[in-house]
Amino acid sequence: MNAPSELRDGTLTPSAMLALLAAAPHRLLFFAGASGVLLSMAWWAAWLVGVRWSALALPPPPVPAGWAHAIGMQYQVLGLFIFGFLLTVFPRWMDQPAFGRRHYVPVAGAIFAGYLLTLASLLGFPLLLHAGVVLTLLGWTVGCLLLLRVLWRDGGSQYHALSIWAALALGGVGLAMFARYLHSGDARLAFGAIKIGTFGFLLPVYATVAHRMVPFFAQAAIPGRAMYRPGWILASFWVLVLAHLMGELAHAYAWLWPVDLALAVLTGYWWWRWQPLRTRGIRLLWVLHLAFAWLPVAFGLYALQGAIYAATGAFELGRAPVHALTVGFFGSMLVAMVTRVTQGHSGRPLEMGAVAWACFLGVQAVSVLRIAAELLPDSPAWMAVAAVGWLLAFLPWVLRSLGIYLSPRADGKPG
Repeated sequence: MNAPSELRDGTLTPSAMLALLAAAPHRLLFFAGASGVLLSMAWWAAWLVGVRWSALALPPPPVPAGWAHAIGMQYQVLGLFIFGFLLTVFPRWMDQPAFGRRHYVPVAGAIFAGYLLTLASLLGFPLLLHAGVVLTLLGWTVGCLLLLRVLWRDGGSQYHALSIWAALALGGVGLAMFARYLHSGDARLAFGAIKIGTFGFLLPVYATVAHRMVPFFAQAAIPGRAMYRPGWILASFWVLVLAHLMGELAHAYAWLWPVDLALAVLTGYWWWRWQPLRTRGIRLLWVLHLAFAWLPVAFGLYALQGAIYAATGAFELGRAPVHALTVGFFGSMLVAMVTRVTQGHSGRPLEMGAVAWACFLGVQAVSVLRIAAELLPDSPAWMAVAAVGWLLAFLPWVLRSLGIYLSPRADGKPG
């Protein structure tokens, strides 16, 4: 789609902005996701500040705040980015026609509207929570059906696409479980939804995208470089992650450490076979490898925590392992991958600019601080500082990204 005439004339009217946002799925859904990153972390930072300093406390949300944070960030905020990416690349991967506005606008509208209703429920309008979750689930279902249609036409020949769609389907199950929890009050459903969101949905999606795209980006940046992405490594990852998920759902924590140790070894080997040190001179590629390095670190912490629990019955390290995974791996890979996709799809140079680089470094610092907060004196204060730090690290990057999504491609091409 070409730039609207208002933008070619140098003006930015509301209709022109809407036309630009709807010009491609990644524009609309990345815009919504980037907005959600700031809104959700602003609420979470304010909540944590209020937990530590009661004079600044927010009104209690309709569900436990940690659960609301996990559901909102995993399914709604990161879900928007993931659907934006997949609705763009699935047709390309399988050489099929691109999705049109009538396909991706309803997905984006339902998930983002559901997110906004969910957020409003946390700010004093609790009756909106159920509507927000159901609306998100509706958009999720439509998105999954659109992607399934592409898979069906392709005949299932793309194993990366099959892997991702399976994770999306698991995510739909988790989201439905949370919606059911809101009806029944059964906390086991909420617990299951959160764990499925992390280990059944996000982790397989992130790992599969990395398995396919990081070697591709490396080969594009370093001509002649061999692509290392054997199918066995992704299949083994799936088996181990599902074993971890089943152990979490069964509360079999004393038996998880061998699985987590295997995951740490597997992902460490995977990372090393990519020869990450050879990419240090190409910052946009280097950050993808640095982000992936959080995966063996996270599972190393999980293995250590599980081994201590099996030996002593003490649950040491608190939530350090899960935050190495969610803040370290998910957060770092989000900045690295979205920056790469945004630069490429907006016709800009494929480089990690100063704003994106500063955001990435900020996420590394926040990740270390959030892990350390579990062990430092006055832990709630350090958790609040880490949340505020996340917000400050992301703010310039999000604002720059929103500006790009509201601008025509730099090379004048459609999309």
